Parts: sequence; structure tokens; C-alpha cells
Amino acid sequence: MSTGKKIKHAAETAKGKVKEAAGKSVGNESLVAKGKGEQIKGDVEQAGQKMKDALKH
Repeated sequence: MSTGKKIKHAAETAKGKVKEAAGKSVGNESLVAKGKGEQIKGDVEQAGQKMKDALKH
């Protein structure tokens, strides 16, 4: 996986964690859900890139 994509996906996951924590602290369920969604999206994209890399070798 290219370093740029790895950083992008990790940043998306981290951003999701921050949104989820902020949503929990203020009691905003919508923000919690958005944060969890971003975390899942980042994790899925990382897994996809790792799979592509594994198939190349």
C-alpha cells in the first residue's frame, strides 16, 4: 500500500474516532453514528488496499 493512501485511511479512521467521542460527550447520537461510519470506511479501505498488495506478490 502506498504511504499516501495508508495515511489517508488512517486519518479517516482517526477522524471518525474523534467524531464519535465528541458525539458521546455532548449526547449527539447522529455525530456518534457518523464517527462510527467513518471509522468503518477507513478500516474497509485499508483492508482493500492490503488485499490488493497481497495479490500483487
